[in-house]
Amino acid sequence: MKTYFLFSALIVLFALTGSSLFSQTQGGPRTTDALVTHIDSTVRPGDDFFLFANGKWFKENPIPPSEQNNGLWQMIQDTINAQIRTICESSAALTNAEKGSNKQKIGDFFYTGMDSVTLNKKAISELKSDVDMIDGIKDMKGVVKAAAYIHIVAGSPLFGFSVGQDDKISSKNAIFIWQGGLSLPDRNYYFDTDSRALTIRQKFLTHLHNIFTIIGYNSVKARNAADNMMKLETAIAKTCRKREDTRDPLKNYNKISFKQLSAWTPNFDWSIFTKSVGLNFVDTVVVGQPEFLAALNGYLMSFPLDDWKDYLKFHLVRGLARFMDDKTYLESFSFYSTTLRGVKEPKPRWKRVVEQTGGALGELIGQVYVAEYLPKRTKEKLLEIGNAIKEVYAERIRNLDWMSDVTKEKALKKLSTIIMKVGYPDKWKDLSGMQIDRSSYVRNVMRANKWRSDYMVSKYGKPVDRTEWAMEPQTYNAYYNPSNNEIVVPGCNIIISGYERTLADDALLYSVIGGSTFGHEITHGFDDQGSKYDDQGNLNNWWTSEDSTKFYTKTKMIVRQFNEYIAVDSLHINGELTQGENIADLGGIMMGYEAFKKTSQYKNYEIIAGLDPDQRFFLGYALAWMVNERPEAIANQVKSNEHSPAKFRVIGPLMDMPEFYRTFGIKTGDAMWRADSVRVKIW
Repeated sequence: MKTYFLFSALIVLFALTGSSLFSQTQGGPRTTDALVTHIDSTVRPGDDFFLFANGKWFKENPIPPSEQNNGLWQMIQDTINAQIRTICESSAALTNAEKGSNKQKIGDFFYTGMDSVTLNKKAISELKSDVDMIDGIKDMKGVVKAAAYIHIVAGSPLFGFSVGQDDKISSKNAIFIWQGGLSLPDRNYYFDTDSRALTIRQKFLTHLHNIFTIIGYNSVKARNAADNMMKLETAIAKTCRKREDTRDPLKNYNKISFKQLSAWTPNFDWSIFTKSVGLNFVDTVVVGQPEFLAALNGYLMSFPLDDWKDYLKFHLVRGLARFMDDKTYLESFSFYSTTLRGVKEPKPRWKRVVEQTGGALGELIGQVYVAEYLPKRTKEKLLEIGNAIKEVYAERIRNLDWMSDVTKEKALKKLSTIIMKVGYPDKWKDLSGMQIDRSSYVRNVMRANKWRSDYMVSKYGKPVDRTEWAMEPQTYNAYYNPSNNEIVVPGCNIIISGYERTLADDALLYSVIGGSTFGHEITHGFDDQGSKYDDQGNLNNWWTSEDSTKFYTKTKMIVRQFNEYIAVDSLHINGELTQGENIADLGGIMMGYEAFKKTSQYKNYEIIAGLDPDQRFFLGYALAWMVNERPEAIANQVKSNEHSPAKFRVIGPLMDMPEFYRTFGIKTGDAMWRADSVRVKIW
C-alpha cells in the first residue's frame, strides 16, 4: 500500500497586516500570554502534564456539538474556513467571471453546494442514472466496470487502487492494489466483542437499511439487502490483515506482471477495470496483500450477483451522501459522525460547503489564498527553522553511541539530501480540464473526483515529477514522502495561536514549528518504516545488520511504552500500529529542543511571562497538541488510526526526556515518571 506519513495540523493562521511577515501588536507590549492563561493550577505537572498545560482552556471552551473535538485544530479550521468562505462568497457573487477561470469554478461549486432548495428537490434522483446502471448489471464483468466507475467518482469498493512512485524504483510510477472495500473504519469493527463494537455493528445494520430505503427499496428488501451486505463485508474483513500488520513496506511490496495478476484472480477481469479507469496498457502491478485478492476472487463467485449490486449501490451513495439532499446527508451523518465519533449535530451548511470546496478545488483555492492571505516571507522563515533542525539532527547522528560509522555516513547522506518544500508550489497543477458549473452540486463533486482520478492515472508510464505537492498552502498539515525523501510544510503552518500579529518567542517557534513539524517529519525518514528507504527514495536496506538489530530493539521499547497507555474506558493504545508516529514525535521534540538551545533566548535565559526558556519550550509543545476529543472519537482513532490521541502525543515523548523531568521537578512516584531504564532513547 502506497502511503505518505501525514502529520496532523498544529497551528492557527491569522491574517497578518503590514509588509513584513511579523508585525508588532499595536498598543504596547503583550499583557497576557497563552502559555500562562491555559494552565490549570489544580493539576500537578507530574500527574498529567497535558491537562496541567491545557486544562483551563478546555474548561472554558467545551467541545461544540457540531465537532468531534475542540482546541487548536478546531481553531485552525475555523480560521481557514472564514478565509476560504470570503474567497467562495466573493467568487459566487461575480456575474461576469470568465468561464474556466479559477473564480468561476470556485463560485459555481460553492453556489451549488449552498442551494439547499434545489438539492432537496432533486434528492436521490441526482444518482438515478448511476443506480439504474448498477441495476442493469448482468454478470461479473458488469460488476468490474461499475466498481471502476465508483473508484473514479465516489469511493473505493472492493480494494484500494492508486498510481504513484514505485517504492523500489522511485523515478518511475507504478500501479498499487491493496486490501480495502469496507464501509466501517477497520476490520476490527466487524469482529470485536466489546459493547462499543456491538452497538456500532447494530447501528450499522440500521444505517444500511435506511440507505437502501432511500435508494428506493421497500422495508423487507432493504432489510435483506442490509443483512446480506453485512455478511459480504464481514467476509471481506476476515481476509484483511490487521492494520498494524500492513505497516512494513517490504511485506506490502509484491510486484507481479499483469498476466500473473489476471491468473491469480480469474473471476475479476482486470483488463476491464484498468481500461475503465483510463489505463490502456499495464505491464506490472504492486500488490499489497496477495492473500486478500485471492480471497476476494472466491467471494466474487460465492456471493450472489444481487449482493454485489447492492454493495456497489451502497458504496456509490456512501461516497456522495454528504453532497446530496438533507435526508441522505443526515442519514450518513447520523452513523459516520454521531455513532462513530460522538458528534451531536451537523456543521452549518456554509462550513460544510467551504470545506468541500477547499478539498475539491484545492489548488484553485490555493492560488487565490496565496495571493490574498499568505504572509510574505513565509518560505524564508520556514526554511530558516527547517535548516536549524537539520543541523542539530546531523549533530545527533554523528554522536550516536549505538550506530556504526558505516551506517552513520549513509544516514547523514540521506539527511543532507532531504528536500524541504515549504510555503506553496512554484508550479501549480493545470485544472483547466475540470468542468464546474451551476447545474448540480453532487455532479460537480463527481467531476472533481474524476479529474483527480484522471490526473493520477495519467502519471503511469511517465517519469516522476519530484516538484509536485500533495497538499495545498492553506492545509494545516505536513508530510514526509519516503519515495521522494522530502518533507512538505504548507505555508499556513507559520503562525502560532495566541501570538497573532507578533512574532512568538523562539521557545514556541522551536517546539511547535521546529519540533512538532520539521523535526517530526524529518524523523519519519528514520522511523521504523522510513528508515527502509535510502537517500534516493528507494526501498533498500542501507543499515548494517548489527545497527538494524540495535535500532529495532529501541523501537520495541516505544511500542511497549504506548501499549501501556489507556486512551478511553479500558481501550489501550496500539503501540505497534502507532510506533512510526510515536517515534517521529519523540525525535521531533528532541531535535526542536536541541535547536532551541542554540538560540539567544535560551543562552541568555530570558524570562517571559514568568516562565524560563525550558518551561516555555515544553508548555509550547503541549500547546501544539491542545486538543480535547470526544470519547467516541478517541475510541475510533485507537482502532483505526496510526496516530496516538493528542494527549499521549504530549505525555509520551516528554516522559522520555530527562530535560522535562528536571524542568518540572518530576519525581519517582509521579504518574509522569518513567525509570531511566525504560525511557526510549533513539536519536
